[in-house]
Amino acid sequence: MQPGRRTVCGVLTEALSTLARRPVSLTVAGRTDAGVHATGQVAHVDLPPELEPAPLLPRLARMLPRDVRVRAITPVSSDFDARFSALRRHYRYRVAVTPYGAEPLRARETLSWPHGADLDAMNSACAALLGEHDFAAFCRRREGATTIRALQRLRWLAPEPGLLVAEVSADAFCHSMVRSLVGALLAVGRGQRPPGWPAQLLSRTCRASEITVAPAHGLTLIQVDYPEPAALAARANQTRRLRTSS
Repeated sequence: MQPGRRTVCGVLTEALSTLARRPVSLTVAGRTDAGVHATGQVAHVDLPPELEPAPLLPRLARMLPRDVRVRAITPVSSDFDARFSALRRHYRYRVAVTPYGAEPLRARETLSWPHGADLDAMNSACAALLGEHDFAAFCRRREGATTIRALQRLRWLAPEPGLLVAEVSADAFCHSMVRSLVGALLAVGRGQRPPGWPAQLLSRTCRASEITVAPAHGLTLIQVDYPEPAALAARANQTRRLRTSS
């Protein structure tokens, strides 16, 4: 929630507080930049026991605006934490490389990129970024927050003519990290930078100003993974430990 600004968290919190007849607090799996979509966001909230989960879904569907939907509601144990229990987050970035841009019905979630994109060069750059690194060059610095992340998947696919899709998965992401990675890789695909350039930036200890951050609207959080119920508390404790460089 942000004072004076409309956010998905704020809209959901207001609706749930109305249903609960008392203020509630929402904990989400991850905060997304303004303009980024989320079809797989996960959140948890403590509600009064008299609010049965099953009727909540249609009630929320009637209360929420058209641009916010709750797709499922599931009771969980007190060990579950939407943020700290998560194992990994999965993002997808859509890029239309046709000369006419994105299809109108998909334009809200697809970047128009009529500049060319060498898929082989981009995937070569991706391979060198995988693993645990300090991604400070790709992140907006936040006081007290680590920029060390374990990047588990980064690849570009061409699922249909004229469309490229980046799949990005990690245990966690820092502020603007995915959009910065996409921006750097698009520069490689356009031929402005060599394939080895993004990995060279990993030696930086601060944000690289030469990276053009990709627009927010092409990015969607599509899934958050969690461990089995018995491992939720241990995972939350592990995640809370601040990572440092070895």
